[in-house]
Parts: sequence; C-alpha cells; structure tokens
Amino acid sequence: MVTQRREITHSELFWGFNQIALSGFGGVMAWARRAIVEEREWLSSEEFTTLFGLCQFMPGPNIVNLSVCIGARFQGASGAVVSLLGLLLAPFVIIIALGALYGRFGELPAIQAMLRGIAAVAAGLILAMGVRMAADLLKRPFLMIFSVAILVAVVFLHWPLVMVMFGLAPFSMWVAARRYCSAP
Repeated sequence: MVTQRREITHSELFWGFNQIALSGFGGVMAWARRAIVEEREWLSSEEFTTLFGLCQFMPGPNIVNLSVCIGARFQGASGAVVSLLGLLLAPFVIIIALGALYGRFGELPAIQAMLRGIAAVAAGLILAMGVRMAADLLKRPFLMIFSVAILVAVVFLHWPLVMVMFGLAPFSMWVAARRYCSAP
C-alpha cells in the first residue's frame, strides 16, 4: 500500500543520497534502507522492500536504480538526476583519491588487513539488511513461496539467475496483482 508522504525537495534528495553514499563504502544498501525508511521516513518499510525488489530486477547497481526511482517519485526527472548526483559525486572524488593512494601503498600488510576487515563489516551489513527485509516478507507468507523457489533454483539447482527471474517474475507479478486487486 502506498502512503501519502510530504513533498521531498531537490536539496533533501541530493543531501540525503549524499549522506547514504558517504555512510558506507562497498555496500550502502543497509545504510540506504535505514536512512530512507527509519530516519527520513521517505518510504515505509514495505514500500522500500517493494521498490528494492523492482530495482534488483532492473539492470545496473541496485542503489543507483533506487536513487533514480526515489528521486523520480518525489521530483520527476530532475529529482532522479539530483538523487543520482547526490549518490555518485562525492564517492567519485573520494575513490579517485583512494585509488591513487592504493596504487602507491596497496602492498603494505596493514592496508591488506584493513581491507579484509572492511569486507567482513560489509558482509555483516548486507546480512542485517536481508534479515530486516525478510520481516516484510513474513507479513505476506505467499511471497515466501517465491523467495524459497528462487533460493532453491539458484543455490541448489544452479540455474542461471536471469532464467529464474524471467521464469518467475511474470508469475509472481500475476499473483501479486490478483492479491492486490482482490484486497478490500
């Protein structure tokens, strides 16, 4: 269910996505959910999960797709561009500088140890976000059927993800539309 939200300005979109981008390198989706749902209340948890699902289906990085969709939702095409710039501008500058430093000092054992630690933190953040999003799925048990089917097909049967998506997406959309349209 889509709820009515206050109008989000271009400035709020830019600085909101800039804060998200600067909050976590290598995996900002956990920070994005927290900022968008819990702190700024731009979307409900269910709206975020639904939009995130759509963004995963689209080509490109999920967070980039999400920034464009949210920006477009609140400010149209200009909001999409502003959100995208907020997400990408500062990290672009920082990563260029870090790349130059890594080229010079990347072989040092301390740098290698630091990078391993950062990878562990990123994995934990992704796991935490997955658990929070799973709570939304538990509110609608029929959606769990599709989640389990995808998990089995990709992890255990080793089917290509694209084949699984295109195979299950039309059916899941049909089921969701029937349930949504028949809801009181």
